Amino acid sequence: GAIFWMWIIALIGSASSFVESTLAQIYKVKDGDSFRGGPAYYIEQGLNKKWLGATFAVLITISFGFVFNAVQANTVATAFNNAFGLDKMVIGIVLAALTAAVIFGGVHRVAKVSEIIVPIFAGLYILVSLFIVVTNLNYIPGVFKLIFESAFGMREIAMGTMGGMMLTGIKRGLFSNEAGMGSTPHAHAVAKVNHPVEQGFVAMAGVFIDTFIVLNLTALVILTTKSIPTGKTGAELSQYAFSTLYGKGGNIFIAICMFFFAFSTIIGWYFFGQANVKYLFGPKAVKIYSVLAAVCVFLGSLAEVDLVWNMADCFNSLMVIPNILALFALSKVISQVHKDYFKNFNKAK
Repeated sequence: GAIFWMWIIALIGSASSFVESTLAQIYKVKDGDSFRGGPAYYIEQGLNKKWLGATFAVLITISFGFVFNAVQANTVATAFNNAFGLDKMVIGIVLAALTAAVIFGGVHRVAKVSEIIVPIFAGLYILVSLFIVVTNLNYIPGVFKLIFESAFGMREIAMGTMGGMMLTGIKRGLFSNEAGMGSTPHAHAVAKVNHPVEQGFVAMAGVFIDTFIVLNLTALVILTTKSIPTGKTGAELSQYAFSTLYGKGGNIFIAICMFFFAFSTIIGWYFFGQANVKYLFGPKAVKIYSVLAAVCVFLGSLAEVDLVWNMADCFNSLMVIPNILALFALSKVISQVHKDYFKNFNKAK
């Protein structure tokens, strides 16, 4: 049932992602040879409300620099422990060391390798997932029936679980595509484009790919392999689903995929937080933030799964509020830029 609400939040999110990423382009500022931007920047410049921009900056620094990266580290530690029996502390030390090596600027090759390997594993993940879904194709009609029945069934309404599934779908959908949260605009602000609206379209495409391709494939793999009744959660649930067809190789494949996906995400989220640390305190505070971020990666690998996810959901909700308020307040700016693109710029092309 939660999967249906992930679809809905993605459809709504594609619009909010377009708006926030376009605004990030409009209000970005020069940062050496590059640019930086995000909600804190367009809130201050567009609305002249520095206190609201600072509030968002504090929330996203804590969320992405510390809490969310702890979730990623926890996922990797759980997956490797399940696949190879490695101690979570050892995995945490390795992850924290690699993170520190990249964010302190000492080992740029690690980041470069990730840029090459991550797309390869993403492609492999899609192909391997598709094979499982095709193998279990006869279960697909029943799976979609189950999704819709669970989202709107009388049994779920009578039991009072419909609201819980809706909330779960929204939370997981937001965590998956980050649309409307104000995080991805930091990446979109860096891009060099001819018109801000172009980057807004790129952001919309990102939401579609993330939710309607990758997330749906994962959900279909889990449901067609009937993995839910095992009671497993998080990384272990995905590993079990893949192992139903690939055996131990499925466990290992998911662990390796999660390592590259999570590590690249940790680095990306670190830089989201860094842009806001610079906004709040200036470049000198980045070193302290970097140390704390690496420590949280280590601690996250040792924490309980429920704890890190509950903390992530909490900061998710808090972060969305100032950003969404800003998106509505700056809707006239978006309307003007959108009209300019289709009336003038797009015709000129």
